[in-house]
Amino acid sequence: MRQAFLGLLALGLMAASGLAQARAAEGERTFFPAPAQQARVLNLTAATDLEAMAPLIRGFQKTAPDVAVDFRDMVTNDLFEKAERACAEQRPEADLLISSAVDQLVALANDGCVLAHRSRETSALPAWANWRDEVFGFSFEPAVIVYDSRHVPPEDVPESHADLADLLRLKPDRYRGKIGTYDISKSAIGYLLAFYDSQQAPMTYGRLLESFGRAGTLTRCCNKDVLDALEDGRIEIAYNVLGGYAYAFHLQHPYLRVVVPHDYTIVLSRGMVIPKQAAQPDLARRFVDYLLSAEGRAVTDRQAFYFSAANPLPDDVTGPKALMASGIGRPIAIGSALLAARDRAQRERFIAGWVDVIGPGQSR
Repeated sequence: MRQAFLGLLALGLMAASGLAQARAAEGERTFFPAPAQQARVLNLTAATDLEAMAPLIRGFQKTAPDVAVDFRDMVTNDLFEKAERACAEQRPEADLLISSAVDQLVALANDGCVLAHRSRETSALPAWANWRDEVFGFSFEPAVIVYDSRHVPPEDVPESHADLADLLRLKPDRYRGKIGTYDISKSAIGYLLAFYDSQQAPMTYGRLLESFGRAGTLTRCCNKDVLDALEDGRIEIAYNVLGGYAYAFHLQHPYLRVVVPHDYTIVLSRGMVIPKQAAQPDLARRFVDYLLSAEGRAVTDRQAFYFSAANPLPDDVTGPKALMASGIGRPIAIGSALLAARDRAQRERFIAGWVDVIGPGQSR
């Protein structure tokens, strides 16, 4: 099944390169022409890679062949700020927003900036992936550890958060400058994962943070930047990378191995909302329902390199195969509790403490 996955991923990458525009840079648009005579255009803004979304967009267009999709790829903070301004100015910015920073989407919903949608597909979501029929989670993304097996020997492979803290404490010189993770002062998803780390195991989080500080940790804004540093040898262990991206890199570079921590694993569900001023809200609702449908979930699992809550983790991933059934998976519930993570004073204190220990982002 995973060999088929690799083939489909390769096809998806080749298809992406043949779009009307080349692969979008951050904030740029890629236009997916309608397969049939174009009647309407869905404006979709997402904080996710084009390669991940292209199979889903093309799958949706099979169900709506007269619909073109104007796709904009943005970083989480920029997406949120643009959506906030559009809401305040009561003007359309996009028909659908997709982001891994679900706390930001909850904030938009809490401020009355999104439309509700209820359907058979949204009603079937677990409670932690649907807030007030306004914010919907559609992916299953565990936060994982990735390591370079060419340089990290088997006895050093960290299989838990505590293992990683211990490794850096016992072998500080060996791994100094060889660890990478998000810069949470720049990355909304990095901040969210770190915040939930601190809640799941406060003592372990404190030890890990201290170890990162001593290790001269490389910090970056995004999944891809951290994984690129791992792939080109600047670092040897990456922490809190989203599992789907990590596994896609593993398929391309088999020496990069993925570990699902066995003490606990934070699970993120990438969220989506329909802005209140959406010009095509009915098309946005159709796209939401497609992503949540059996057909959309199948494309998500096989071609978009997201994991699934229903399926076991791949055999070549170290860790529990039935993540949720084992109790190790700890989903970040989409709901009002996320607003606590967005409290300005708390956020500033948390980030300041993190920067004080780890230091500013490293540029090497």
